[in-house]
Amino acid sequence: MLPIARYVMRGTPQAAGAAALAGIVPWLFWFSAAIAALVTLRQGLSSGLIVIVAAAVPAGWWWVQGDVIPLSSVLLVTLMAVVLRARLSWGETLVVGALAGAVLIQLGVFIPPGGVGPLLDQLRQSSPEIDRMLDEFVRQGGSVEQLASLMVSGVTGLIVLLVSVACLALARSWQAGLYNPGGFRQEFHALRLKPRELGLLIVLGVIGSLVSLPALAMLSWVPLLVAGIALIHGFIGLKGMNGLWLVAFYALLITTWPMILIVLLLAVIDTFVNIRERMVDSH
Repeated sequence: MLPIARYVMRGTPQAAGAAALAGIVPWLFWFSAAIAALVTLRQGLSSGLIVIVAAAVPAGWWWVQGDVIPLSSVLLVTLMAVVLRARLSWGETLVVGALAGAVLIQLGVFIPPGGVGPLLDQLRQSSPEIDRMLDEFVRQGGSVEQLASLMVSGVTGLIVLLVSVACLALARSWQAGLYNPGGFRQEFHALRLKPRELGLLIVLGVIGSLVSLPALAMLSWVPLLVAGIALIHGFIGLKGMNGLWLVAFYALLITTWPMILIVLLLAVIDTFVNIRERMVDSH
């Protein structure tokens, strides 16, 4: 993809055209968002505004069609690119991204245009067991529609945040490939949350649980997960291990919850211990 990134960075017309074209094609919104992030990282928000608009216009059309993910991803990845360019800190960038994603969830941006009623009807008809569970939940005083709205919004918001982080990482790798070969690998392998960033995430999660802002609790762990993934990448890189170990790691991460919990725990430990630095000193 580096030749495409090189073509995009030839000028604003090329970048805007590529972002708009990718945004029109179904399921290529991530590529459009990555182009907008690349230009923002390299040139700043004001210089990249035309490209951002070019990516946002077709994403806005998809929004009108009922798909909110493309435009949400473009806006979120642009915000994180601005923060990363200004602060040069992945930890701060991820915290801001999680906060912005939580705000979108709380605003109800990810609730389907027709509401969750049709989805609930389909679930009730497809499974008598689910129908009984929902009826029991109602008898206990709960609101099925409110719960369903929160679940749908939470899952969609989580997907948007993860996609946005991946797009930002792709844009950062393009930037490094064009202007600082090898820089992204070194930067990502060194990614770890600072104690104050971890403390802020914990505080946000607790506040979200106490004041009925569940979106904060639902997304506050994502920066920690990314930091844990970076730790695994750094460990494998320092040990010079085969790339198949990364394949096995991601397979376990996607398919098993215990692996996610292990990665989160390692990221917490790394925040205070700095495992990679200790490995280098030991070596």
